[in-house]
Amino acid sequence: MALCNPTNIYAASEEKKTASQDLAANAISAVLMDADTGTIIYEKNSHAKLPPASITKVMTLLLTMEAIDAGQLKLTDKVRTSEYAASMGGSQIFLEPGEEMTVDEMLKGISMASGNDASVAIAEKIAGTEEAFVDMMNERVTKLGLKDTHFVNCNGLPAKNHYSSAHDIAVISRELLKHSEITKYTGAYQDHLRKDSDKPFWLVNTNKLVRFYDGADGLKTGYTSEAKFCLSATAVRDGLRAISVVMGEPNTKTRNSEVSTMFDYMFAQYTKHTIYKTGDVIGNVEINKGKSKELQLIAGQPYSVLMKKIGKSSDIRHELQIEPQLKAPIEEGQVLGQLVVYQGDQVIKRFELKSPASVGKAGWWTMFKRTTAKMFFVD
Repeated sequence: MALCNPTNIYAASEEKKTASQDLAANAISAVLMDADTGTIIYEKNSHAKLPPASITKVMTLLLTMEAIDAGQLKLTDKVRTSEYAASMGGSQIFLEPGEEMTVDEMLKGISMASGNDASVAIAEKIAGTEEAFVDMMNERVTKLGLKDTHFVNCNGLPAKNHYSSAHDIAVISRELLKHSEITKYTGAYQDHLRKDSDKPFWLVNTNKLVRFYDGADGLKTGYTSEAKFCLSATAVRDGLRAISVVMGEPNTKTRNSEVSTMFDYMFAQYTKHTIYKTGDVIGNVEINKGKSKELQLIAGQPYSVLMKKIGKSSDIRHELQIEPQLKAPIEEGQVLGQLVVYQGDQVIKRFELKSPASVGKAGWWTMFKRTTAKMFFVD
């Protein structure tokens, strides 16, 4: 993947905007996304490859949360600081070589203080070395299907061939927000580290929106002289969660103002229409020659669509389109069909429906009993 020349990236042609106005006039690149559906509401130069500064740490936080979910890490685990981690410049929590903090404390240091040292320390804890962790970051980029991103480090300090885009950062941010507990860290305005030591360290969130914008609870700020002022932000109101990414803003005041404007636009203009909530029963499907004759489809995620508030939700309808003649064996996670959502006669969304469980193939005796039962009209 080729990196745009830093002298040319600011001259990238402006992409089509989905809003009726330029919501981020001073940003070089911007995206406004609905976190639930992934719908992009507004974009500006969204695929321009730019230096991301510390919003790189959105991926570092994602891999950390995934390691916790996988049982590789516990919040109470101790993380030892190497000399290399302690040597990081820029934003830091001033870790000393050999100093230990818990994963919980490191998450605070990364999320609130943008600690470059804490980012490297947690990377080394997870992967052994920062280099190995960066390989994991780039593998995750590939799995997410992103095309505008290549990482060289885990903290966003300036480095050759280290770049991302507003679009890709928004997608990574959306993935991070699937771990709802992350906003406990990114949404806190202030806290302390080393509370019981002689040198307690006061944390104040670099993202001031979490204090001054109603509903804001993350995610990550960034600044270098090359990248200028960047922010991946999120806010939630009335069940609607927005993700706003801006890159290349001239200063923090403009950055925060334009992100707030993007949030205001989304919350004023859009609403969420829920079709199924997680855990709802969607329906039953017949499984030919299966140990079970039917499989109950359960919503493993919320199924919802984003709508303009001026639209008519009464026009929304949906239907299940199940693959014909489903035959055992069925694997858990196998796609069985689609949930198709219409507004009037127009398809506005298609969701894959996956099997919530495996269904083995029925044995000879089971099939014989079913055939016999049908012969005598017995179910």
